[in-house]
Amino acid sequence: MTDAIETRQDPADDVVPVAERGPGTLRLLLRNPVSLVGSVVLLVVVLAALVGPWIAPYGVNDTDVSRALQGPSGAHWFGTDDLGRDVFSRVLVASRVSVEVALVSVGIALVVGVGVGLVSGYLGGITDGVLMRVVDVVFAFPVLLLALAIVAVLGPGLTSAMIAIGVVYTPIFARVARASTLSVRSEPYVQASRTMGTGNTYVVWHHVLPNISGPVIVQTSLSLAFAILSEAALSFLGLGVQPPRPSWGRMLFDAQDFVGVAWWLSVFPGAAILLTTLAFNLVGDGLGQVLDPKRRTQLAAQAGGR
Repeated sequence: MTDAIETRQDPADDVVPVAERGPGTLRLLLRNPVSLVGSVVLLVVVLAALVGPWIAPYGVNDTDVSRALQGPSGAHWFGTDDLGRDVFSRVLVASRVSVEVALVSVGIALVVGVGVGLVSGYLGGITDGVLMRVVDVVFAFPVLLLALAIVAVLGPGLTSAMIAIGVVYTPIFARVARASTLSVRSEPYVQASRTMGTGNTYVVWHHVLPNISGPVIVQTSLSLAFAILSEAALSFLGLGVQPPRPSWGRMLFDAQDFVGVAWWLSVFPGAAILLTTLAFNLVGDGLGQVLDPKRRTQLAAQAGGR
C-alpha cells in the first residue's frame, strides 16, 4: 500500500485576486489623450533633470550685469535676471531640484506611510487604534504649517525640505494603505491563507500588498505633484533650496521685486511648476482609471473595438 504524500500549499497561491492587469496596461494608459499629454510633459521634465546641467547654454550662476533684465531673445530664450544670468539655463537646471525633492520626499512618505497603514489595517485592535491616533494628530496640522515647523527645527536647506515634505505626506499614504488593507484582509483567499497557518509576513507581502498597489500608485502620482508645490513654497519662503543653487520656488521669490518690469522672471519658473504638477495629476487620473477593475474592463473593451 503506497502512502499518499500530501504537500502543504498556500491555497491563496492558486487565486489571482488582483484585477487582471496583464500586458497592455501601459498601452491603455497611453490611449488616453490626457494621460498621454501628462506623460510627455513628465518625460521632458525628467530628461531636463537628468541632462540639464550639460545642455544648458549658460552657467546657472554666470553673471553679466551689462545684460541684466533683458527680455526673451535669440541669445537668451527666457531673458535674463537682475544679475544678467540666463533664465532658461536656471529653469532647466532647477528641474533637477524639483524632481529630486519630489522623489525623495514622496519615497519617505510612501515607505513609512504604507508600512504603518499595512500594520494598522492588518493587525487591527489596539495596534490600529494607537497608530491611527498618531496619524490623525499629524494629519490635523495644515501641510505647509507643519512643514514650516519641521524646517524651522532642522534648519533651512534641501535635506530639511525633503524630510519635512516626507513627514507631512506620510499620513495620507497611511490612510490609503489602511483603508485598502481593511478591505483586502477580509477576502477569502487571505482568510484561507491565515487558516492554513501561513505567517503574517508572507500574507502581507504576497497577498495584501499586491492588492493595495493600485490606490497606492495613484496616490504616489498625486503626491509627487503636491511635493513639487510644497518644495516651491518652502524655497519661496527662503526655507528650502538655498542660493546659489537655483530652484523654481526661489526664482519666484527673486522675481517678486521685478514683476512690473520683467514679467519673464516669474512667468517661466511659474509655468514650469504649473505644467509639472498638472502633468502628474493627469497621469494620476489616468492611472486611477486603468487600475480600477471596472473602468479598466471598459477601457480594454473600447481599445479592442478600435
